[in-house]
Amino acid sequence: MRPALLTVLSLALIRSATASAQPAVTGAPATPLSARNASYTIAARLDPATRTITGSEVITWRNITTKPAADLQFHLYWNAWKNARSTFMRERALGSTGLGPAVDDRQRRADEWARIDVTAIKVAGSDLTGLKRFIAPDDDNPDDETVMAIPLAQAIAPGGAATIDVSWTAHVPRTFARTGAIGNFFFIAQWFPKIGVLQDEGWNCHQFHPGTEFFSDYGVYDVSLTVPSGWPLGATGVQRDRVENNDRTTTHRYYQEDVHDFAWTTSPDYLERDARFEHPVLPAVDMRLLLQPEHAGQAERHFNATRTTLKYYGEWYGAYPYGHITIIDPAYQSGAGGMEYPTIFTAGTRWLAPPHVTTPEGVTVHEAGHQFWYGIVGNNEFEDAWMDEGFNTFSTARAVAEVYDPNYLALRYFGGFIPWVFRDIALGRETEGNRLAGYRRDAKSDAQSTPTYRYFPATGGSITYNKTALWLNTMERSLGWPTLQRIMAAHFEKWKFRHPKPNDYFETVNAVAGRDLGWYFDQVYRSSNVFDYGVQDLKSARDGEQYHTSVIVRCYGEAIFPVDVVVTFRDGERMTEHWDGRDRWKLYTYDRSAQALTAEVDPRRVLLLDVNYTNNSKTLEPKGGGAATKWSMKWMVWLQDCLLSWAALV
Repeated sequence: MRPALLTVLSLALIRSATASAQPAVTGAPATPLSARNASYTIAARLDPATRTITGSEVITWRNITTKPAADLQFHLYWNAWKNARSTFMRERALGSTGLGPAVDDRQRRADEWARIDVTAIKVAGSDLTGLKRFIAPDDDNPDDETVMAIPLAQAIAPGGAATIDVSWTAHVPRTFARTGAIGNFFFIAQWFPKIGVLQDEGWNCHQFHPGTEFFSDYGVYDVSLTVPSGWPLGATGVQRDRVENNDRTTTHRYYQEDVHDFAWTTSPDYLERDARFEHPVLPAVDMRLLLQPEHAGQAERHFNATRTTLKYYGEWYGAYPYGHITIIDPAYQSGAGGMEYPTIFTAGTRWLAPPHVTTPEGVTVHEAGHQFWYGIVGNNEFEDAWMDEGFNTFSTARAVAEVYDPNYLALRYFGGFIPWVFRDIALGRETEGNRLAGYRRDAKSDAQSTPTYRYFPATGGSITYNKTALWLNTMERSLGWPTLQRIMAAHFEKWKFRHPKPNDYFETVNAVAGRDLGWYFDQVYRSSNVFDYGVQDLKSARDGEQYHTSVIVRCYGEAIFPVDVVVTFRDGERMTEHWDGRDRWKLYTYDRSAQALTAEVDPRRVLLLDVNYTNNSKTLEPKGGGAATKWSMKWMVWLQDCLLSWAALV
């Protein structure tokens, strides 16, 4: 466990954010924090019996680029699940992406698929419904209907604005990609026609792919949702109004400024709990939890994990500015757990959640963390998902270690229902072993600079999440946490409520670190080459009155990184060599009065991207017990797993 290290810079940023971003009574910041060039006023009604949403929206959109807009492009995400011919479904068939279905698609009934149909669209009062068409800018798939284009009679000039009226109907699916329904539980995300992001290069409005998430501009959301009376509702923002209607429905009005998306949920089964985050420097945050009844005893665990995120991310990077956050405990088998949206996120837990096992803490910290890396700093998740998922994976491990170290391994039996906790196997912050396993498997599948939507679907997670966390952790060990913390805080401050690109982050790294790390990013970002350093040979033999020792270290991989080589002698003396790692091999020789015992490459494990640690050392005096104990423990856990499983069949 390491204490939070606050630099003068980060404290100044926090105090500045505290002074300028205090929420007003409405729950929104008093002054604009973003460009607010894509704002929505939405009214929608849910019919839970038919699982239908009927909606209308007014989009106030402004062209903030230097080029005129000859057309408008919109995301219709739910059409990705209209049939099996969409790009989403075709790509998902290639491999697991982490966004898989809650049920086998082949077993879905017709009413468990989704659709979103635009019934009318007007721009500046002119009816353009008849001009709408579907386009497939990524793969020319004629069956994909996730992007809709509307040509304009008159282009919208730079600085110009348009008012767009849209009416639509949508069918809520059995959950796809964390959105949908099961029973009376509804979690509704990416549910409305959403305008793309216009850039100087043109529209950035990708089709929906299974291995990517979302990208949109910041604005003001004023959303009225009509659901059955008595059904608690949670949403992005804060509730401004609630009206009881004569037809046994309730209309909830939620409002939020300076966000780039809006999600909501409702269910008659929710328990409502409230708490508050308070801090001597950071602004206070009201926390609302919508909890499943069977998890009533876990409310404080959800709140504490959210506090952990708001505290450490706030101290390390910058203050959370909204003043409120909503935590959702999704229904069992809903497939909605572990997803982030502005000011609201879904966690994930189980009925049996033993103490000192980070369920629900791990997923809660991670998804709350996305309020910072995704919500506040809004990178393009279609193209550069590592800039939020990777940053957040690294940050999650660090925050969890501050409060929940150690935590313990738990395996589950009987369909994942019953946990068995291994308290002799502690999982601290240094979880790079788990990250490395996935990265090692997929390291050469794609260069990270490949647009995320073009990653091979079965391997993108390892490159987006694991690889980024590993190279950030390597930077921390090489530069030191105070320097990396200043880098991340500076990036957060400069790019909050904006859309950074990879080079924007790299420039910040170089400026704050005071050195050019382009050579590093050429390898970890622009290349799929791997790091692998090892000891090829160690010899130490008597030569007269002394021992002549020779050590050959080798670069087995294609990527290079400076590493230390440490040779330990029988008399306790240690020789440390600083190898730049550029040559394929390096010979070190010593003439000493004592025999060498061991030679190690990177003994402090600075280079966490090394794909093979088994070749990093050699010894002339093997010590029994260490490796044997490690492997016997693995086999004993496996055997215990088998015995418990067999016992269930007896």
